[in-house]
Amino acid sequence: MDLQDRLADVRSRIAKAAKEAGRQPDAVTLVAVSKTFDAEAIRPAIAAGQRVFGENRVQEAEGKWPELRTGTKGIELHLIGPLQSNKAADAVALFDVIETVDREKIARAIAAEMTKQGRALRLYVQVNTGLEPQKAGIAPDDTVSFVAFCREELGLAIEGLMCIPPADENPGPHFALLAKLAARCDLDRLSMGMSGDYETAVGFGATSVRVGSAIFGSR
Repeated sequence: MDLQDRLADVRSRIAKAAKEAGRQPDAVTLVAVSKTFDAEAIRPAIAAGQRVFGENRVQEAEGKWPELRTGTKGIELHLIGPLQSNKAADAVALFDVIETVDREKIARAIAAEMTKQGRALRLYVQVNTGLEPQKAGIAPDDTVSFVAFCREELGLAIEGLMCIPPADENPGPHFALLAKLAARCDLDRLSMGMSGDYETAVGFGATSVRVGSAIFGSR
């Protein structure tokens, strides 16, 4: 299959999983993860109507998205990789959504830059559901208090929660935990599920799934 066929297949699988879970297919947003792919590899997805994309690195995204956005309306760009505070200004200027707010320092940096630049990004808190030391994200037990800090002290409108389950574990319990934490925080947006488990994530209530290799092929 070419890219447009793979994209159509992913969309179809999302719709099927949503229906099986008693949900509307349009309740799930497909974030096409274009990290490591150049502009020419991404253009066919845009031509096929895909408008929501995810990138891991600010500098890489800066090198291709300003041009890709030219002449194309409705592009929505998500930062789905860890953000360093020294890149906060560039991230706020380029992205529409940051899904990886996970510590006080970066939350403060984002808040300051949004005020300075007059931009209101949509924000997610990343939760390290597996407590993996090598992975970014707030600990599950600290999530409720951290969301409250972001809202009450910094005035950030946190939209939802995001997680990346351990690669060697059943993702279902991690998705269920994220949904439970979101309910406790009075949040209804869940970014969870990738190429290998996005259909499972939809069944657990994902409102957005981050799919890369199933669309763009192997990196």
